[in-house]
Amino acid sequence: MTAETTYGADDLTHLEGLEAVRKRPGMYIGSTDSRGVNHLFTEIVDNSTDEGIAGFATRVVVTLHADGSVQVDDDGRGIPTGVHQKSGLSGVELVLTRLHAGGKFGGSGYKASGGLHGVGASAVNALSHRFDVTVKHEGKVHEISFAQGVAGVFDAPGPKAKFTKQPGLVLVRKMKRGEASGTSIRYWHDARYFENGAALDKEAVRSKLRNTAFLVPGVTYVLRDASEGAIEEETFHFPDGLTDMVEFLAPDGEKGVTGTLLIRGTGTYFENAADENGVMRSKVERQADVEIAFRWGTGYDRIVESFTNTIRNMHGGTHRKGFERAALKSLQEAISKTRGLLKPKEDPPQLDDVLEGMTAVIHVRIPEPQFTSQTKDELSTAGITKVIQGIVERYVKSWTEDRKTKAEAKVVLQKIVDAARVRLTQKQQKDAARRKTALEGAAMPPKLVDCRTTGVARSELFLVEGDSALGSARMARVSEYQALLPLRGKILNVQKASLADTLRNAEIASIVQVLGAGSGRTFDLPQMRYGRVILMADADVDGSHIRTLLITLFAKYMRPVIEDGRLYAAMPPLHKVVTKGRNAQTTFTFTQREMETTVAALEKAGKQVVTPVPRFKGLGEMDADELWETTMNPATRSVRRITMDDAQAAEDALELLMGEKVEPRRNWLVESSSRVDREAIDV
Repeated sequence: MTAETTYGADDLTHLEGLEAVRKRPGMYIGSTDSRGVNHLFTEIVDNSTDEGIAGFATRVVVTLHADGSVQVDDDGRGIPTGVHQKSGLSGVELVLTRLHAGGKFGGSGYKASGGLHGVGASAVNALSHRFDVTVKHEGKVHEISFAQGVAGVFDAPGPKAKFTKQPGLVLVRKMKRGEASGTSIRYWHDARYFENGAALDKEAVRSKLRNTAFLVPGVTYVLRDASEGAIEEETFHFPDGLTDMVEFLAPDGEKGVTGTLLIRGTGTYFENAADENGVMRSKVERQADVEIAFRWGTGYDRIVESFTNTIRNMHGGTHRKGFERAALKSLQEAISKTRGLLKPKEDPPQLDDVLEGMTAVIHVRIPEPQFTSQTKDELSTAGITKVIQGIVERYVKSWTEDRKTKAEAKVVLQKIVDAARVRLTQKQQKDAARRKTALEGAAMPPKLVDCRTTGVARSELFLVEGDSALGSARMARVSEYQALLPLRGKILNVQKASLADTLRNAEIASIVQVLGAGSGRTFDLPQMRYGRVILMADADVDGSHIRTLLITLFAKYMRPVIEDGRLYAAMPPLHKVVTKGRNAQTTFTFTQREMETTVAALEKAGKQVVTPVPRFKGLGEMDADELWETTMNPATRSVRRITMDDAQAAEDALELLMGEKVEPRRNWLVESSSRVDREAIDV
């Protein structure tokens, strides 16, 4: 064996401490362009904000120095300076030099915070030339400095000063009488870890502080810009919170159809979580504090901003989904109950109609939120959707029915109906124009429910069995990146059929057209319009047959989709196990054995289970919430990836089970009959 092909244990690399951050900075801060530099600032200021949320800080001052450094001062409790028993480090060194260390992992330090991975401040430290910390805590003032994550002292100001490695905090002095506690951090980011020209965006800093001041009315934020020499100071403080934010975000000069409506509420949800010993516990009860402000204007633009523990979620998430779903459902019901709004046989408005002209801010405060990435662009905590949905539905119902607000609500309902009529009219005009052109054949199938995103990175196409399941799926999906294509019945068995017969089949033609990458030898994977294709069929014999036929189609005419790992099969549950009484629990199970085990465990724990346990006969029996939670939510669903590791074996299996020759298939069925569990057969 040559040296070039040798691969042993010595070839493996273990990155310790903050090395991993410096080796792969984009993994921890999202990117290495200017957005990454901005994210460093965000991580530091969010820690000060968490002190404000907890009720200990009232003022946060951000200073942009002329030498390019950033300083953040707060009057919170100060990072703990005592020695951490297990690590032997001071609290300051622990949280700034060790990944996944901090007071936000479910302890008593913070009930709701933006930081939850214990990565943010230590990642900033790792990517900084110099990182200075001053802590005023328990009557004493301590200081410590770091050079690229290593503790020590500098002999002069600035990042180019001589550095001497030296562990431990330095006690500077005792705090003066009346002197406030708090933390001061100043850092100089290391440009070597970022792209050329990457720099802090002052407007992004200003926007971050302004938004946070809206979300935390009890804290004043001050921006001191000394980057150009003279100090320019700007203060952000908004005592009316989200109401002020909606008024600020609303388009200039746009007249409000309503005043700003404010919803506040609290709800509970359950999720699986690890205890202080790292052991996973099921059904841990969580409390969510919800605050939503919104208004409708006379314009057409929509502005919906989402935040979790003051962190902006650029791509929304489960909290926005709950708000939009509740607003749509409640306002559709109010419109149907209001005489004279809808004409006979007129379709109810859709989400786009409800959101037209709306400016809204959604803010939730929850313990240990789950995000899709360290940059926290999208909230994925599943339970928050139902909490917000319940709170919003109750508010909207009261608002549309209360005698004092009924007139204002009716103006909004009429606006939504008018928006729906305009949308339908425009669609009809486009359809008519399309029919008059030679491009009609290139148009997408009318039954396709497409998504809004134009890239393939997050987009998903669900091939849905039947129109009944399509209704629930349409309500459940995230329209930004989830598309739906309903299929009627079972498609042609392409293993038996000729190429001409295959292309004449309407369902197969629709699949090929929607994917947009061709078929057979001309199939071009980079042209595919979606990142993933998910087969969503009922959990019964017919559903299995439909999945098999679809897999056969992809294997024969679009095999690169399988080879690239982009074909999946959804796993809808079979049973819904519900307990009786207060705080009822719902558990979905996927097999008869799992259902029986779950029921036995619940009864052993003293719970009373609703019997008989309901069994889903098809996807269409689930409502939108159930379908989303069990089958479509990327954070909670289970899917099977269809693979073809051995192409020849797969080809032989398809030919045996789906091909024209009956005799080999009959022989295989007879020989394999002993493997069938006859008691499990549903007759």
